[in-house]
Amino acid sequence: MSAVRREGLVPAEQGGARADLALAALWPEFSRSRIQGWIRAGQVTVDGRVLRPRDPVAPGAKVVLETTLEPAGDDQPEAIPLEVAFEDDALLVVNKPAGLVVHPGAGNRAGTLVNALLHHAPDLVNLPRAGIVHRLDKETSGLLVVARTIAAHTRLVEAMQARTIEREYRAVVSGIPTAGGTVDEPIARHPTDRTRMAVRQGGRAAVTHFRVLEKFRAHALLAVQLDTGRTHQIRVHLAHRRYPIVGDPVYGRRQVLPKGPSEELIEALRAFRRQALHAYRLALVHPSTGAQLSFTAEPPADFNALLDALRADADGAAA
Repeated sequence: MSAVRREGLVPAEQGGARADLALAALWPEFSRSRIQGWIRAGQVTVDGRVLRPRDPVAPGAKVVLETTLEPAGDDQPEAIPLEVAFEDDALLVVNKPAGLVVHPGAGNRAGTLVNALLHHAPDLVNLPRAGIVHRLDKETSGLLVVARTIAAHTRLVEAMQARTIEREYRAVVSGIPTAGGTVDEPIARHPTDRTRMAVRQGGRAAVTHFRVLEKFRAHALLAVQLDTGRTHQIRVHLAHRRYPIVGDPVYGRRQVLPKGPSEELIEALRAFRRQALHAYRLALVHPSTGAQLSFTAEPPADFNALLDALRADADGAAA
């Protein structure tokens, strides 16, 4: 068990919300049910007062959490292979393959990154979400950072909230942007389909930057950087700009083909059945030493095969 103390201010957009919901937004590394338990146990104060989970909180109110972390859940370790890009006593950086779910959930209690991490480093059982401080969608590949201690977890969460952890992605999109740009549009749950996110006024602030790395005949390879980390942010923002990610089953559109496409390109696009999105670079300050760290992971084989087909098609058309 580990002692934990956290302080923070209720975000302006959470003003008037239930205490448990506001704190879940303030500390997303902890589950809402765990936060409710701490509130009921009197381990959370808001402006010095103990509240009930359903009590509203004012924007800017000072929140203090003092508790002891017990094992964070009943998730079981599993011997699932991990590609480790970096590891020391304070943190892990892993290169997640496409198809691997990050957190256990309904219908996915086993075979997740959490299960793999608990096998690789059993001490992670004492950390919320096995030390994971940000997430990638199941079908997104690439780099993800994991804290190994409570102190490292606290600092990494604070760095994520302060937007000092740099995350750069590679995305293959339908359509060809004339230049890079920034999408600064709020994101919230879709009004009718609760499994989707959407650009909506009144949603949470979300900022995505992109630049064009390579242009093909009807597609482009983009470098994408995040200022914020909303659910499905890159996928939603690029689709909003009418450059949906190739293969995206939720926010994509019908297959886009250039005029007179090669058979190889048609087959490559047909065979690519996930969003073409890869977390390519991760840069952060080490939570214990203060050293600046930077990691890159090349896209996986299926992503590169798609790029090869796009390049070959473009070269063939130019010949």
